[in-house]
Amino acid sequence: MKKLLVFPLALGIVLAAPSLSLPVNAVDNTVERGYLSVSYTTEKEVSPDTVEFSIAIRTEDKKSMQEASSKNKEISNRVYEYLKSSIKPANGDYIKTSNYSANPVYTYKDNKRIFDRYEVSNNIIVHTKSLDNVASLIDKSISMGATGVNSLNFSLANKDQKCSEMLSFGGREVRKRGDLLASSVGTVITGVKNVRTSCSLNQRRVNYAYSNRLMAKAAMADGAAMEVAEPVTNIESGNITIYASVDADFFVK
Repeated sequence: MKKLLVFPLALGIVLAAPSLSLPVNAVDNTVERGYLSVSYTTEKEVSPDTVEFSIAIRTEDKKSMQEASSKNKEISNRVYEYLKSSIKPANGDYIKTSNYSANPVYTYKDNKRIFDRYEVSNNIIVHTKSLDNVASLIDKSISMGATGVNSLNFSLANKDQKCSEMLSFGGREVRKRGDLLASSVGTVITGVKNVRTSCSLNQRRVNYAYSNRLMAKAAMADGAAMEVAEPVTNIESGNITIYASVDADFFVK
């Protein structure tokens, strides 16, 4: 009978204790909670679907800046119109001009500056998803008077979608590894403290220089159109790599 009288008394004291006065679902931040950290990193090779490159047009004249500029405008307009008709804007393709410059060029002899020529440069940037057509675009532009091609940058248009897929998978893997680790040390995950993610890709840059023979041939034609029977440029897009990582801190008890 004494045991029956003691138990209700102890129960009453516990219920009246101030430590139980917190509202339902409230978190007591004064209590230190343990946690574990888990990381997951993955990479995936994919084929690029977009390329961007710059076609250079450089003209010169010994006597007149106006003449050098006129030659450049003629060639640039011809190449621009060809490229414009060869891309597909509906697929996100576009072209634009950039880095126009017109300057006198000097040489030095016996510490004296000597005028050599007037030079005009213009660049047409091509952004296209038609990777199979890049060689033809370059060869035809050169045959129409363009004098150079800068590096080609291959990339991925749907990078965000690929990253989302890889990060989602990474999140699930992090949780699996977290549960496994917690179980191995005799505890369980009770919540998430922090999650950090990152995703990036290495755009593939191809250092490209057109053959001097073809450049010389185009220059000798003085802007006259020359037909190229077959593309002479061999361009391989290769693969690019996407890197994704998920770092998570889990509360445990």
